Amino acid sequence: METVNVHEAKTHLSRLLDRAAKGETITIAKAGKPIAKLVPIEETPIDTSRRFGFMRGQIKVPDDFDTMGQAEIEAMIYGEGVHEGDEGQ
Repeated sequence: METVNVHEAKTHLSRLLDRAAKGETITIAKAGKPIAKLVPIEETPIDTSRRFGFMRGQIKVPDDFDTMGQAEIEAMIYGEGVHEGDEGQ
């Protein structure tokens, strides 16, 4: 474990970060007194519990999902003259 002073750490931060990424731990000191550590981050495992399809079979999409509210939408666009059952005429 290497110790570097604050000035050197500021000057060579990119290099120190590269070294930390490769597994090194670097101590940063001010006036010879250690004040911080630059350490590599441990890789966290990917959480696979929140993937698409995790609720498969628990939700039912209605058959008319793509036309739900069509009469109301048409009434907002074309005016109040369109009523349910008038679609497509």
